[in-house]
Amino acid sequence: MIRELAVPVPLPAGEVDIDAVVHEPAHPSATVIVAHGAGTRLDHPFLVGFATAVAAAGMRAVRFNFPYAQAGRRMPGPAAHAVAAWQAVVDRCRGDVPVHAAGRSYGGRMASMAAAEGRIRPHTLVYLGYPLHPPGRPDKLRTEHLPLILAPQLFVSGTRDPFVDPHGQLEDAVAACRRAHLHWVDGGGHGFEVAGRRRPADEIGAGIAAIALEWIAAQ
Repeated sequence: MIRELAVPVPLPAGEVDIDAVVHEPAHPSATVIVAHGAGTRLDHPFLVGFATAVAAAGMRAVRFNFPYAQAGRRMPGPAAHAVAAWQAVVDRCRGDVPVHAAGRSYGGRMASMAAAEGRIRPHTLVYLGYPLHPPGRPDKLRTEHLPLILAPQLFVSGTRDPFVDPHGQLEDAVAACRRAHLHWVDGGGHGFEVAGRRRPADEIGAGIAAIALEWIAAQ
């Protein structure tokens, strides 16, 4: 079953509602919340494929919009707004099963910031293409907060992703975390597309979900 939700998010200028979509299996064993990347929304095919695969595996999947995307903008707003959205969605999804936080690129980074600040306390965090630095700017690392996170962390990254080049920087960042694992997708770009192998984004999302679910089951 798929249902829609409106989740209120308190922001400095006032409360706003963001859209969320819930993929609900009959008896969910866990909840996996997955956030979109910068410039996209909850309806991106990668997220839909990822969430559909999660639900097929017997876990509840939740997709949601960040406030800037809800307002129809493509450029992310203040990080504090995204952190507030993560907190609101996690709070809304609390229940009697574990909650896991996942996110594509920007969405995963915002989840990591929310966790480092203690605003969310998920069972695990899964980063689907963590944007370690802007492309071509390995001097601008976004790693300082990662060792503060208590939950187990999974980094799924493509070997051709310009956001994690050189690879050693990501490997060092993962090694500096308390409980973290790195899974390389051979030949994958930032969206896990592989050169010379055309696949729909929803199919790619489902394949990445399989990697994440196998790791989550081991935690």
